[in-house]
Amino acid sequence: MVFKRRDSRSIPRVVAEAFWPRGGWVRAAHYVKHRMRRLPGTPEQIARGIFAGAFTVFTPFFGLHFVVAGLLAWVMRGSILAALLATFLGNPLTYVPIALISLQVGHWMLGTQMRGSLDESVFSKFGAAAGDLWHNFVAMFTPETAHWDELYRFHHDVFFPWMVGSIIPGLICGAVCYYLSVPVIRAYQKRRTARLKKKMEKLRDQAGAAAVKR
Repeated sequence: MVFKRRDSRSIPRVVAEAFWPRGGWVRAAHYVKHRMRRLPGTPEQIARGIFAGAFTVFTPFFGLHFVVAGLLAWVMRGSILAALLATFLGNPLTYVPIALISLQVGHWMLGTQMRGSLDESVFSKFGAAAGDLWHNFVAMFTPETAHWDELYRFHHDVFFPWMVGSIIPGLICGAVCYYLSVPVIRAYQKRRTARLKKKMEKLRDQAGAAAVKR
């Protein structure tokens, strides 16, 4: 297969590299920045895609960030590839502060309060909701009764406040990324165009010199 990895990775290695990529997060960030600069499109179009990806990482739609970012970039007529790359802002090192900010803003906007610490509000309730989902799935094939209490509690205490609270910080982060990336991408594209032009002129001069010698 063309896209098959030469070195097969074990499950523990896959999990470990999800938290700490090979080469570190700095190298991964440089790779994303390099790929972002070389994307096709105008600086504004690429920046709109970055806005979409940066906004999406604040939302609680885990597992669907690529889909949400791509759809938002398409609606905004931005670069979908840039949106997918920008979701790199959401990673195991940043999800905890992102969750804390979104939840606190959401509860503030709704006039409610977060119950307990972050791990009690998110991780424990997420696990309880997942347990309800599994129990309800099993109940479809057994005489067991479906339970929705933990799912309702997760939606009421975590998901809905997080979704509401992600709007303001997501817009702020997206706007900052947009206005910072436009001049950087424009400058890079101008330098790249100048280098290509200089290279073409050099090749043309070499071809002309070779023709004169003949």
